[in-house]
Amino acid sequence: MGRFLRRLRPRSVRAWLAIGVVVVIAGAVIGGLIYKKNRTGNIYHPHARFVAEPAPSKPVDQFSWPIYGYTHDHTRYFPASSKLHAPFYQVWARGFGTLLEFPPVMRGDHIFQLGDDAVLNAIDKYTGRIFWSRKLGSLSASSPAVAGRVVYVTVLSGPNGGRIVALDYGHGKTIWSRDLPAASESSPMVFGGRVYFGTQSGEVYALNASNGHVIWTYQAGGAVKASPTLKNGVLYFGDYSGQVQAVSASNGRRIWRSGSEGAVFGSGTFYSTPAVAWGRVFLGNTDGRVYSYDAGTGRLDWAVQTGNYVYASPAVTSAPGLGPTVYLGSYDGTFYALSAPSGRIEWRFNAGGRISGSATIIGKTVYFADLGDRRTYGLGISTGRVAFTWPSGSFDPVISDGERIYLTGYSGLFSLAPKK
Repeated sequence: MGRFLRRLRPRSVRAWLAIGVVVVIAGAVIGGLIYKKNRTGNIYHPHARFVAEPAPSKPVDQFSWPIYGYTHDHTRYFPASSKLHAPFYQVWARGFGTLLEFPPVMRGDHIFQLGDDAVLNAIDKYTGRIFWSRKLGSLSASSPAVAGRVVYVTVLSGPNGGRIVALDYGHGKTIWSRDLPAASESSPMVFGGRVYFGTQSGEVYALNASNGHVIWTYQAGGAVKASPTLKNGVLYFGDYSGQVQAVSASNGRRIWRSGSEGAVFGSGTFYSTPAVAWGRVFLGNTDGRVYSYDAGTGRLDWAVQTGNYVYASPAVTSAPGLGPTVYLGSYDGTFYALSAPSGRIEWRFNAGGRISGSATIIGKTVYFADLGDRRTYGLGISTGRVAFTWPSGSFDPVISDGERIYLTGYSGLFSLAPKK
């Protein structure tokens, strides 16, 4: 091409260059239109399999919120008493002076809150006083997990890079720690004497919970930033290559892997932690869609487009008058309630900002935070009507012990009790 251009007169060279620029621009425009058309559409498979499941009628353990998302299937649903609802009054508040991207976990009278500064605080849930604090690195973005007398924490940046640490519940002494070849912001999930989590290099680990020894690893095609979800012996997670995977929890062997239909240049990335219910896997994607896959085969059941990125993890339950419903927000500032079988939008609420974090359902109220205006909302799960607002909140706002809610704001934790 260079030799050809040198043979031409300067005016001819400029003409050919102009033509080349026009061709490139036209190609980019056409490609962009094709990409947008395929990227922004909804996908429906109306006859996809749907398995009826009863909603939990009582808490798994009313004194414990052991992992991110409450249960191993990450439905983010806590079946609280009808007495636990707004209006609330503030019992105590505790500031931490750092961003709180993820909610705490709880066992007994201890709440464990991990800040983005990689400091883990053990807090008295009745008074808000600090039992102990431990600096575990320089950067973190995950929830801890607690099982028995052990707290498990992943960090993005420790003394030697990514790290997972197991600490004693009572005084915060390190029981074991393991340096990782890559950073981790995957909230650990503990079950059956094992700890499961992912890393930014795409490795998913199963470690022995008592000593940190590696049982198996699985290599995904992209970073695994979400917490793996467990149901019926299968782990489900998305990655930054745009794939959703199901692997055996016992040996790490892949059962299926699935992408997103209709994207010309590939799908977006999966940051969202899956919720698994009714034989489906639900999660959001940065291409703006909410996806539903068959849990047994990985077949795409439906995909619904929002107006912007969906980092949020879904919360799911069967709502009175609606039936099985999926709840989550989008960076377009809208919070959605979607029919779990079909993906149909049941209702939507315009928060007006950017919804980055995930929702949690406590009883008949779904709570979420708006990063744009740093406010927390509680909406009726059947109607979408505002039942609660709080002037603090940015990401994943609420956990509960059945008596109070514990609300994570931008840099502070609040204990709220229902007014008598």
